[in-house]
Amino acid sequence: MNRTVIFVLLLIGCKPSSDAISEADKWKEQAQKVTIIRDNYGVPHIYGKSDADAVFGLLYAQCEDDFNRVEMNYINAMGRLAEIEGEKEIFRDLRMKLFIDPEDMKVKYAESPDWLRKLMDAFADGINYYLHTHPEVKPKLIDRFEPWMALTFSEGSIGGDIERTSIQSLKAFYNEETEKEVAYHSAYFIEDDEPRGSNGFAIAPKNTKNGNSLFLINPHTSFFFRSEVHVNSEEGLNAYGAVTWGQFFVYQGFNDRLGWMHTSTYADAIDEYLETVIEKGDKLYYQHGDLEKELMAKEISVPYLSDSGMVEKTFMTYRTHHGPIVRAEGDKWVSFSIMEKPVEALTQSYSRTKAKNYEAFKATMDIRTNSSNNTVYADADGNIAYFHGNYIPKRDASFDWRKPVDGSNPATDYKGLHTVEEIVTLLNPAGGWIQNCNSTPFTAAGEDSPGRESYATYIAPDYENYRGLHAVDVLSGKSDFTLESLIAAAYDPKLTGFSKLLPPLLATSTEDPRIREAMEFLNDWNYEFGEESEETTLAVYYGQELLKKARTVGDRPPGSITDFMESGIQPELRITALQSAMDILESDFGSWKAPWGQVNRYQRLDGEIRQPFNDEKESLPVAFASGRWGSLASFGSRKYPGTKKMYGTGGNSFVAIVEFGDSLKAKSISTGGQSGDPNSPHFDDQALMYTKGQFKDVLYYKNDIESNAKETYHPGNN
Repeated sequence: MNRTVIFVLLLIGCKPSSDAISEADKWKEQAQKVTIIRDNYGVPHIYGKSDADAVFGLLYAQCEDDFNRVEMNYINAMGRLAEIEGEKEIFRDLRMKLFIDPEDMKVKYAESPDWLRKLMDAFADGINYYLHTHPEVKPKLIDRFEPWMALTFSEGSIGGDIERTSIQSLKAFYNEETEKEVAYHSAYFIEDDEPRGSNGFAIAPKNTKNGNSLFLINPHTSFFFRSEVHVNSEEGLNAYGAVTWGQFFVYQGFNDRLGWMHTSTYADAIDEYLETVIEKGDKLYYQHGDLEKELMAKEISVPYLSDSGMVEKTFMTYRTHHGPIVRAEGDKWVSFSIMEKPVEALTQSYSRTKAKNYEAFKATMDIRTNSSNNTVYADADGNIAYFHGNYIPKRDASFDWRKPVDGSNPATDYKGLHTVEEIVTLLNPAGGWIQNCNSTPFTAAGEDSPGRESYATYIAPDYENYRGLHAVDVLSGKSDFTLESLIAAAYDPKLTGFSKLLPPLLATSTEDPRIREAMEFLNDWNYEFGEESEETTLAVYYGQELLKKARTVGDRPPGSITDFMESGIQPELRITALQSAMDILESDFGSWKAPWGQVNRYQRLDGEIRQPFNDEKESLPVAFASGRWGSLASFGSRKYPGTKKMYGTGGNSFVAIVEFGDSLKAKSISTGGQSGDPNSPHFDDQALMYTKGQFKDVLYYKNDIESNAKETYHPGNN
């Protein structure tokens, strides 16, 4: 073969494919239809010609701020964590794969409406263009995103339902190698004892100084779980708020006409069924009335990283029409029933961001696929509203749905879904305010709340909590709210829980002079947190020790654990809990009188999802406390290995206060900052304000945004 022929063949072999060229050109062309303006806090304001262009820019901007969190959310959603974390995450992945099948998601993507497919295409293209223009970024696993992947992370509008299945129970049922224990400590999931949830307040015009609706958006999540964004298109999209990394809709936020705030719900959207399994020959069946139905069997392979490279473990899994089998109870197998409607959930999640009035927003709620949330609402027309749950199956109320029900009895099958009108709702209550803090809806509007007796138990089994009591207190009887006074209400320093938990302790007799001194010290406290408050420190440590002791009581009566801590726990356990709290404080800080700000700290040393903490390195004092004790401004903190101070990892994250009027006004604050990169000026530029409860002005209108612009660019051109 002559040199000329060899040279031609080499050219052919080295030439990029036409598909690769056209794809990169396509991304670049779409990027020119998108403008990203970064303001003085690094918040991205994304402008696109179409909704798809805006989604493209939104995902590109998210990747700029924290590609690690974008990728990790999809690694987890698709059940691929063991591929980077190893064998210890096999059963976490199996749990996801029982519900999320890529082949099924590809079919659902193909069958989706054209407008939604365009958004999913833009979602994938925006991430892929970021990776294309940032070759220095090395993904942990996913080096190319596909449009159908958006459906893997739309469960319940945000996710979380699948996680209600116990990994340990799943392992016990499906693992044949029972002699080998697997630890479930993950580098990517925050595991603490802080109650998750959120606060939402809506104030009607009659209760505000300016005659405009006011709205509080106050999600309580793991820190840095969402970012602050503003996304616009020439097709009517103009949404501002918090977006979960990797999703293409504003999850909690507002447009110029209305706002939506989701709080975690206890409305019953999940059930377990006791299945009677029958073996016949080499097949398995389950009883359903007079019928014996064949169990649906499916092999699921879970790849995982081992010392010798990538290997996989294969499981034969089973499912009934109720859902996948997740564990055994006695001689019964237990199936797990949750909402499995990813296309509809994604449709609802995106559509509500473009609603412009109550009727349009209500139409998105009628899709009924937000299985994990309550919704608080306010709009510029003066309406305030509340929806307790959204996806709630109709059931035979004669069964106790708090426990697994008999799957062989057809009477336990769902009878469709409750309409929105049949769930607990509120629209413009006479008192002029609505609150939800992951608590019962039957106090959502004080005296104007709906009555419990009108609803089946499974619709709203929620207990009251201390944040809910606190919210009712700060909202009742006030008619002159402003943006500033609503912020003050949201950060009111009272720890309502201790007004319930301390009196039983203080009424207990003791001969110990040290304990009596501490009790007298707490007796003089006004139940308000503060950086200098030594009483807050002692009360929190007492509460933590009391909770530990309450959980060890095996014959605890029905009801919430806080009810038991208030009135059911033995007096001597209260005394020993206080003694333990004092001993710990003396050991760690030299005295049981330690200022709360010395103990309770905010620290961010790196951009990792599970970050380290170090008493020797810089941190900031925080006055507010855990929502467990009634702090509306929630800051869930604890000690970590090697620390004596308590460091926060969850609670207040993105917080916004909004006033709807002829023009929109809003203020916001985010935990730390916009970026996950420690080298970015926006890694921690909001941290001090965050710890002080101070807010920045939201830049919503383009003139204001451009006046405060620090960087303006098309994706790929910065």
